[in-house]
This record gives sequence, C-alpha cells and structure tokens, in this order.
Amino acid sequence: MPETTVVILPTYNESETLPGMISRIRAAVPEADLLIVDDSSPDGTGALADAISYADPAVHVLHRTVKQGLGPAYLAGFSWALRHGYDRVVQSDADGSHRPEDLPALLAASEDADLVIGSRWVAGGSAPGWAWRRLLLSRAGSRYAGIMLRLPQRDITGGYRVFRADALDRIVRAGISSRGYCFQIEMLDRAVAVGGRIVEVPITFDVRGGGESKMSGRIVVEALRQVTAWGIARRLHPHSDRAVLQAPREHAHV
Repeated sequence: MPETTVVILPTYNESETLPGMISRIRAAVPEADLLIVDDSSPDGTGALADAISYADPAVHVLHRTVKQGLGPAYLAGFSWALRHGYDRVVQSDADGSHRPEDLPALLAASEDADLVIGSRWVAGGSAPGWAWRRLLLSRAGSRYAGIMLRLPQRDITGGYRVFRADALDRIVRAGISSRGYCFQIEMLDRAVAVGGRIVEVPITFDVRGGGESKMSGRIVVEALRQVTAWGIARRLHPHSDRAVLQAPREHAHV
C-alpha cells in the first residue's frame, strides 16, 4: 500500500499566498493531503481555506480560536495528522518561501530517514534575494545553535521538513515547549534525543510571495537567549537527558 502524506501549512493572514501555494503543492505531490492550520486570521484566510477545502477533498482545515504562535499551531497539526494515521508529515510555510517543487526530493529522502530537513545551507541549497544581513544572521544563528546544543546539522532553524509518523510521535512525546522561532530548533534537538535518523536535502528558499513577514529582530534575540540558556544548562548538567530542557518563558510572537 502506498504511504500516505499530509502537508501542514500554518496560516495567519496568508490570504494572498495560500491559494497559489495549495495549487503548487497539489501539482508537485498530487497524492498528498493538505492541512491548513489557521489561527483566526483577521484577513479571512480561514474562510478562504474552507472554500478551497469544500472544492477539494484532499484539503483539510483546522481552525484555532487564538493566535498562540508557530509551535502550538504545528503541534495541533501534528496531533491531527497522527490521529488520522498518516505515514509522513510535512511542515511547510504557506507564504511561498518553501518551493513545493522541492518536496518530491524531500519525500524521496524520507524513505531512509526519520526526519528530512530542507536545507538552505548545504551544497546546492540557497536563499536568493536575501539581503546580506539576513543571510548572515540566519547562517550565524544556525551555526551558534549547533555549537551550543551540539547539533551537527547545517540548517538548524529551517522549517521545511518531513517527519516519519512514528518518529514524530516519539519527538512530540519527548516534550516541546517552544512557541515561536525556537520551535524548529527544539524539534530538531528532540529528534536527536530520541535517536532519529536525520538527513538534509538542499532547497531553494524564496522571498515570501506576499503578505507581511512575522519575523523580527526581537524574535531572533529571544531565540538566541533561549538557545544560550539551553546550552549553558546542558554544560552544567552534562549527564541529564537533553529532552527535558524546557522553554517556559518564550513568548508567542510568530
């Protein structure tokens, strides 16, 4: 029996980009289902997603009443995907920055991995159109997180990922507390903690196709502060289970 796949797209005010993103995903991986997780977008993204879902049974919508951040949105989507028995769970931005055309390569790599990261910073990966300051900040942030948490991956903050369902279940059960930008880092850290097989596949990360970015310098600073706290705690307690580290005070800005 062919493996089943669901692509999770968290949304908040993505009405400009969502229809095009859904069309591209359906063309790139027509066998996959989609789950839109909308945090009560005031621009009508949720209603738009409902209309698309009504016309296409492969598109599902999960409405959340409060904007709580990227982490809780994905965790809600993961819970839905695991309950519905999918074999592979994809996380992707809805703003067009993650190319659906790259997804077949990520899915192919998942045949021999528990987690596949769509990486901007391995050979063949790129982020065209980025200002040099953003490029430097992103690469340096990944490098810093890798050093502090002893993670060997190159793109530690990348959000284009494919999880095997059994591995995702183990990761989530290990405990995820981050809400915002640290969520991607914590998910990778937990994947390492549970012994997951992790590979990186090069992707092209585009400038968002419309709408407004949720990223800010304040979010990045908070993430660096949290990673520093995790790294220090790990060095002070080197024999503790890495999966028990928590981020209880991170704010939900994303």
